[in-house]
Amino acid sequence: MLANAFLHCESRKVDISGCISFMNRKYEVGLLFIGRTVEVVYDPADISEITIEYEGHEPWKARELVIGERSGKRPTLPEHLQPKPSDASRLLRGAEKKHDQRREQQIPAISFRAIRKEGEGHV
Repeated sequence: MLANAFLHCESRKVDISGCISFMNRKYEVGLLFIGRTVEVVYDPADISEITIEYEGHEPWKARELVIGERSGKRPTLPEHLQPKPSDASRLLRGAEKKHDQRREQQIPAISFRAIRKEGEGHV
């Protein structure tokens, strides 16, 4: 009881992965507490194990999160998320459409080159 009287307490917000950051270390709290603020009770001499408290729940111990180099194989993406080769480009289609519109505007225009050739140099 005397040891509990000298423990320190701080508040931390649980991130979207269910972890908290405490003294430059990650501790897994649980997915149930995502976005909530929990109380961290700890002994400053030993932070390898901390106690997490949240209103309406029994206090529980949390250890430092260790992610090893062999944490597991990454699952493959579903078929609909796999990259697919494209057969066309929206940008090129838009540029082609704009080119066709410009060409249609130029067709009814009068070309004075043709008149010059027909009239043998007289305009």
